[in-house]
Amino acid sequence: MHDNENGSILRQPKSVWAVAFACVVSFMGIGLVDPILPTMSAQLHADPAQISLLFTSYLLVTAVAMLVTGWVSSRIGAKRTLLAGLVLIVVFSALAGFSGGVDQIIGFRAGWGLGNALFIATSLAVIVGAASGGFAGAIILYEAALGLGIALGPLVGGFLGGFSWRGPFFGVAVLMAIALVLIVTLLAPTPKPAQRTSILDPLKALRHRGLLTVGVTALLYNWAFFTLLGYAPYPMKISVHGLGLVFFGWGVLVAVFSVFVAPWAQRLIGTAAALYVTLFLMALDMAAIAIWTAKPPVLIVCVILSGAFIGMNNTLVTETVMSVAPVPRPVASAAYSFIRFIGGGIAPYAAGKLAGAYGDHLPFAIAAGAVVAAIVVLATAHNLLRRAQVGEETDIEERLGALDGETLEPSVVQ
Repeated sequence: MHDNENGSILRQPKSVWAVAFACVVSFMGIGLVDPILPTMSAQLHADPAQISLLFTSYLLVTAVAMLVTGWVSSRIGAKRTLLAGLVLIVVFSALAGFSGGVDQIIGFRAGWGLGNALFIATSLAVIVGAASGGFAGAIILYEAALGLGIALGPLVGGFLGGFSWRGPFFGVAVLMAIALVLIVTLLAPTPKPAQRTSILDPLKALRHRGLLTVGVTALLYNWAFFTLLGYAPYPMKISVHGLGLVFFGWGVLVAVFSVFVAPWAQRLIGTAAALYVTLFLMALDMAAIAIWTAKPPVLIVCVILSGAFIGMNNTLVTETVMSVAPVPRPVASAAYSFIRFIGGGIAPYAAGKLAGAYGDHLPFAIAAGAVVAAIVVLATAHNLLRRAQVGEETDIEERLGALDGETLEPSVVQ
């Protein structure tokens, strides 16, 4: 950890804390709706497959939007891109809360996804540019905000969802509106990058085998991740508050293993070995959920435990793709996010349809198979993986790349 001149990374400009607060709220959105899925299904008279489209519309729009965020930010600057994303999140989360039917909510979640893509694509670059204490301190602050958001999302969703399924949507709108005001008033204008990004650059980057292979691996494990996130609440058969606590425990493990355990595993056995082990354990966990889906206590334990493997994978796969891609990091980030969010978007809807036709076990069995397939795909590029093994002596500025005109990829953007 690199302390700033006052001896602590906690001594930061107010603008940094404003963006960090917005990051917490933004990443709360990942698990915010989980506790209210069964309630929405019952009160809106929609089956799980229809409700799962809340994830599908959000993630598929995020995936496509990732292709244009670099193009946008390189033309209007990071602060304006950040504010545009926040405005969209405030507007569409509030509209989702006022909705009268599931179809409206699905549409508004798509708009929310566009806003979130613009925000997460620029927030890390803004924090690093404004923070005291150098790169390391800024990254620690960002990862802490990210982990806190992932952990708090289900807890806040469960609390507000206990009053009404509309509560979490209004909660996000209010919190993001506060963040918007803080950033407008506290964050100084950011200069436009010297070089503009082409909208086709991320798609062209997928011609590189390393990037494409790791991207497909991420798609497959995100299939399992969002099958769990989008469908596991139904067979648990517990209250909104209970679901909030379960996914809070899940989120805590995601945060801890992403920020602390994954870097330790990289140093101990290397990135490639850590990835293989983590994916194998995740496949076993998904298989256990598939076998004991009808036993809520076992299901709950396995769901919470999956947070450890998901946190590890998020950090390790992002580290890998940034190391093997022979293109600028912002371009690699956009291409990689485009592929993986497609898997995350389709999986919840497929899970709902498959469960309705063949029972609750099948979606999780397919999820386990998807993770096994991810291991196989990754193994085809084993030599490239060795390039992703980063020692402690690697300079963090070299690993992240220059920030002039660039946006960086957070290690967890699921």
